[in-house]
Amino acid sequence: MVARTDAPTRREQILKEAARLFAERGFHGVGVDEIGAAVGISGPGLYRHFAGKDAMLAELLVGISGQLLTGGKRRVAETDGDPEALLDSLIEGHIDFALDDRPLITLHDRELDRLRESDRKLVRQLQRQYVELWVEVVRKVYPGLAEPAARASVHAVFGLLNSTPHLSRPGALPGRAATADLLHRLARGAFAAAGEGAEGLS
Repeated sequence: MVARTDAPTRREQILKEAARLFAERGFHGVGVDEIGAAVGISGPGLYRHFAGKDAMLAELLVGISGQLLTGGKRRVAETDGDPEALLDSLIEGHIDFALDDRPLITLHDRELDRLRESDRKLVRQLQRQYVELWVEVVRKVYPGLAEPAARASVHAVFGLLNSTPHLSRPGALPGRAATADLLHRLARGAFAAAGEGAEGLS
């Protein structure tokens, strides 16, 4: 993700606190008044920004899926044809998400089925495009890796990187920079293992 230098809008503040509260207490365990209190406005005041909690959840889950895809495409455009550098860049971008937006990972795991069908389909569509972007890059780095194996490897690495909500206990993470470095090495190691396995079968 691109680091922001401007202050978040009120709408963004609401979404951030909604994500945190939904992740902590579950979607049905949080009221509009609580979300409003977290950003310093009345519960009914939220309706000037969102139709309700369902709209907040949809914007959170559709929004992050779109952001990941947009960020991935931007990294492809900014990397000058070096697959190794591009794979590293994609991993770095996903690690930023996994460390900075952990509540959204929890939300996706727990609450995706609460979205209306059209929003859920859109999330899945965006996610598939994001996966295929990675698959193309992984296969350039490891040409011997068949497409199904590359796709499985990408999903496995996403599972590894998206494990960060389970590492949030005090002292569980060694610091952001060290955690990011560890996750990066683990991701590259997983892809390398998949690539070496493919070579062994050829």
